[in-house]
Amino acid sequence: MQPKTHQNAPLDERITGALVGAAVGDALGGPVEGYAPEQILERHGGRVHGVVGPWHGDDWRTARPLAPYHKGDGHVTDDTLMTHALVRVYARVRDHLDAYAIADHLVPDLMTEPRWIPELQSEALPLQRIFLAEKWLVTRIHYGHADPREAGTGNIVNCGAAMYMAPVGLVNAADPRAAYAEALDVAGAHQSSYGREAAGVLAAAVAAACTPGATPDSVVSACLALAKDGTRAAIERVCEEAVRHTDFESALRPLREAVTPYDTVGPDYRAPSLGARRPSRLHAIEELPVALGMVLVARGDYRHAVLGAVNYGRDCDSIATMAGALAGALGSPVPEDWAKTVAEASRLDLWEPAATLTAVTREIFERDVARRRVHERAFASLGGPECSA
Repeated sequence: MQPKTHQNAPLDERITGALVGAAVGDALGGPVEGYAPEQILERHGGRVHGVVGPWHGDDWRTARPLAPYHKGDGHVTDDTLMTHALVRVYARVRDHLDAYAIADHLVPDLMTEPRWIPELQSEALPLQRIFLAEKWLVTRIHYGHADPREAGTGNIVNCGAAMYMAPVGLVNAADPRAAYAEALDVAGAHQSSYGREAAGVLAAAVAAACTPGATPDSVVSACLALAKDGTRAAIERVCEEAVRHTDFESALRPLREAVTPYDTVGPDYRAPSLGARRPSRLHAIEELPVALGMVLVARGDYRHAVLGAVNYGRDCDSIATMAGALAGALGSPVPEDWAKTVAEASRLDLWEPAATLTAVTREIFERDVARRRVHERAFASLGGPECSA
């Protein structure tokens, strides 16, 4: 398979591709989240190749364990709700973020601003939809008055922070190291250990994908240059396996086997092991390495990468969110029919957050340049080398 990316895509196209791509991946993965590839195959009479309905059909309102959420039919999940919330924080601050920006802006947004929640088919506070690992933000910061930089300590360690870190990578487009550092600061309010590390690496991956001429291989190299401990080991092992495959069908089981030694959840996704989601330097979240692996298998092609992530099962809405963001940032087009269906079904403008973040990113870059020039002049006055403008 030849790469299907547009390596010379401008910034606005990459930001749009990443954010719309993440939302579409999220919506496609939602209805099969938590199931194994074999169960997905049996339920749908084959692999999922686009938008599908709820797992339990019209019984979605009462069928456990998903009730009362309407997963399917093109509805985005909490991954997209949190991503768009973070974009709104950037729109307010209009500069780089830290953990205090999460406390000052994201937490109030979650608990005070009613919005249309596709899975609830009603207006509600985002707080009423997000899961406990995200409710932790409100509990620890608003009610517990914890230091935002340390508020993530004690939360379960999962992909909760990583799943919405794409905007951090986009704001730091083509600068993976800066994206990594900013995401670690932002995610400190939400996660610790390898959950926080995954947030940093996902942001770095998105930033690397925005670099002109970037490829899936160069994105993985950027991740390996920054990732630490079990996260690095898991990415390296999964990606070593991924390059042996050219289609997601053959990669589904091998990628799961590659990530298994680092994953704490265990073989039964709905019955996590005793050590699941506990801090560790030896382990990693499953979602990020598999998303990177699927992008490699697909050679950067959006459709193939996202369908691989969706049919992988387990936490596939988050895997497809990450894979979609990466493929979109690389410049691979999001299928228009998928994007239109998801936008209409979710009653969300998927393109407005991208336009907002593009404008904010340009403003932040101008501020960064001005700040850098001040530093250069100060350093030169200390006898350091002068830099030409």
